[in-house]
Amino acid sequence: MDAGGIVLIVVVIALILFVMTVLVRSVRIIPQARAGVVERLGKYQRTLTPGLTLLIPFVDRLLPLLDLREQVVSFPPQPVITSDNLVVSIDTVVYFQVTDARAATYEIANYIQAVEQLTITTLRNVVGGLNLEEALTSRDQINGQLRGVLDEATGRWGLRVSRVELKAIEPPHSIQDSMEKQMRAERDRRALILTAEGTKQSAILTAEGERQAQILKAEGQAKAAVLKADGESQAIQKVFEAIHRGDPDPKLLAYQYLQTLPKIAEGGSNKLWIIPSEVGDALKGIGGVLGNVGQTAAAGVGPSAAPSTADGVAPSAGGAELTSAPVPNLEEDARAFEEEASRPSELDAEAQRLLEHHPRRLAGDDDTP
Repeated sequence: MDAGGIVLIVVVIALILFVMTVLVRSVRIIPQARAGVVERLGKYQRTLTPGLTLLIPFVDRLLPLLDLREQVVSFPPQPVITSDNLVVSIDTVVYFQVTDARAATYEIANYIQAVEQLTITTLRNVVGGLNLEEALTSRDQINGQLRGVLDEATGRWGLRVSRVELKAIEPPHSIQDSMEKQMRAERDRRALILTAEGTKQSAILTAEGERQAQILKAEGQAKAAVLKADGESQAIQKVFEAIHRGDPDPKLLAYQYLQTLPKIAEGGSNKLWIIPSEVGDALKGIGGVLGNVGQTAAAGVGPSAAPSTADGVAPSAGGAELTSAPVPNLEEDARAFEEEASRPSELDAEAQRLLEHHPRRLAGDDDTP
């Protein structure tokens, strides 16, 4: 093969390679959720959407594709000074999405680095106005402020910040120890308060139960006393009605009183007991009756009467039998009681002496000027 043939073969091969290169550079396929920026002769020409796209070789240039999906970027912990001069480490997570491929390409050189630096500066501005306790308890407020600032600043970059989250807020170790001691003391205080409240409630319930028990006991005793008084009242009423139905005479009543006197005199504390004046009249009546019975028995039997039988009973004039021994004994007891009742006691003598001495003292007081 001569030199001309070799040159022709080389030219044909070069031509085939050129055509293949032109075809490869002319046909591009854009995947879903991706976007590409096309420059023609170094100037922005259009933004490519997903699908098949034809480019002019050596005239159009396709820049690296941009991801249109929402992206998550975690930034390392950053030292932040709070308003009470404490340094805390805060790491953040930013969720953003590219909405304009042209702006993300030409408005900012590196939008991820820009978002990171903007997040750090905004975080320091927001947390710098809060103390440590507010920074620990106001995460939602901090997240909202960061999102608002980042979304406003990154809008012209073709980005949309959807969420900003604080992963962790780590105070210094000394502050952590102090916080743990404070929380432990707070828990102990709450436990003591709860224990005291429980003891208080227990004492209140116990006192309430005792009060209710005493009230119920007192009510029971009151009802029992009322029932007892009603029973005694009914018993007295029945006795009173029975006595009135029997219509007893004064002699029987006096005799019953004589039988009751020993019971009244029982006990060492009974120093003085009062006898109604009607008892004396009744005793006189009993004495008169017994005297008449005794005189009648004496007149009927006489001194020459036959001696009594072994039972102490002698026949009377009318053929009837009279009891001779018990009558004189009862008559003597009645007379002795009447004499004892009519005899003034030492207490009466002392009272009489005081009454006699008292007017003299009063008279002496009246004479005194």
